[in-house]
Amino acid sequence: MAIDETLNIEAHKDNFSLEDFLAARAKTWEAINRISERIYVGMLEEEANEIVKTTLQEMGTRQGWHKPYVHFGLNTTKTLFETPEPGVKLGENDIYFIDIAPVWNGYEGDAGHTFVTGSNSELKRCALDTKRIFGLVADKWRTESTSGQALYEFAAQTARELGWILNLRMDGHRLADFPHTAYHAGKLSAVPFHPSPNLWVLEIQIRHPDKSFGGFYEDILM
Repeated sequence: MAIDETLNIEAHKDNFSLEDFLAARAKTWEAINRISERIYVGMLEEEANEIVKTTLQEMGTRQGWHKPYVHFGLNTTKTLFETPEPGVKLGENDIYFIDIAPVWNGYEGDAGHTFVTGSNSELKRCALDTKRIFGLVADKWRTESTSGQALYEFAAQTARELGWILNLRMDGHRLADFPHTAYHAGKLSAVPFHPSPNLWVLEIQIRHPDKSFGGFYEDILM
């Protein structure tokens, strides 16, 4: 890929503020924590998704660059692009994840995290391994001149070694001032160069090879 093309893919507005961008990240993680505190055993997934909307509105935004969502139980194997099974309730020993992409003062946030209710060790391992895989891939990005393509090859291999299947439909993307698609709408997994910091979101979604549950974690590479 030519240098000029790489610069275009990693562009942002001329007066881009890294401080404001990172503030949007911090506020997005604050929102995830607030939402998780309002989710309880026995509630419907549809009710949790209403909590997401209400919480973001209370925090000062009605806009997101993609639809925010929560998935419970068997729906944790599904992506943003798939229709979840309706009427799923959160159980006493269960797993769920939150994925939100709010816009704060013109800057995009995007974060996802997995939570577990109860004491099921397999579900807890799923949640921990989702974040663990993210961390291992992010470390590889920090220490090696690894392309986006190679990062996701490594992520898939790491997931397999830990006993999970990586969902490659959730394969990373740009983030910036809104909308980042004005600069680049493609995936991190397709990038043939080493991605720059504070511009790309690494997404890790795994699932059990035989059972109907999984986990999700995403954050900025920084």
